[in-house]
Amino acid sequence: MANENDKKPDAAEKAAKAEKNKKAGEGKKKKGAGESAQGVRLAAVGETKVSGEAAPRLELLYKKEAIPALMKLFNDKNPMGIPRLSKIVINCAIKDAVANPKVLDSALDEITAITGQKPVLTRSRKAIASFKVREGNAVGVMVTLRRARMYEFLDRLINVALPRVRDFKGLSTKSFDGRGNYSLGLREQIIFPEINYDKVEKLRGMTITITTTSPNNDKARALLSELGMPFKK
Repeated sequence: MANENDKKPDAAEKAAKAEKNKKAGEGKKKKGAGESAQGVRLAAVGETKVSGEAAPRLELLYKKEAIPALMKLFNDKNPMGIPRLSKIVINCAIKDAVANPKVLDSALDEITAITGQKPVLTRSRKAIASFKVREGNAVGVMVTLRRARMYEFLDRLINVALPRVRDFKGLSTKSFDGRGNYSLGLREQIIFPEINYDKVEKLRGMTITITTTSPNNDKARALLSELGMPFKK
């Protein structure tokens, strides 16, 4: 009898622990994608930041309007030969990170809030004595967007963020690299509405590189123009 009584607390303890783990699992499941410190919902696996599992507006525009327009422009009868977006890379270099690595935390959170995807740290490939940089030091953050998230981010960049740039007069057409890729630099992260200005520690810029399947600059510029990229005329 004594042995049976000794086993009862163990069984009750196991049952209580199992119930606790079950509730914790349900809590995580309900939370889903989660939130950044900026208070912005993050995209879960298989969905975009805003539109969920639905196809982004810009992706539908590309398929329904851009492809026919580009086929006519290039006199190409094969829609598979029309250039398309491949990926978008957002890179934020932070010089203060060498002296104070904690500044990377806020940068990580801001880029996460903007893109809906967690970025990775970028590290120096070699030591630079004049800048007190050692090989392997974290010097910035970077995120690569593909497929639906890529279209969604570009849509918000074109229609929401860029119009908020002070004295914006259009993007330069000289920033193509000759292989169909386009890069632009932004001076402030606060042009994105996802950023809570009250929580911003310091204004930071970023470089956005749009990679396409175009073999040259002309086709890449035509593609981005059809998608609404505001180039200078």
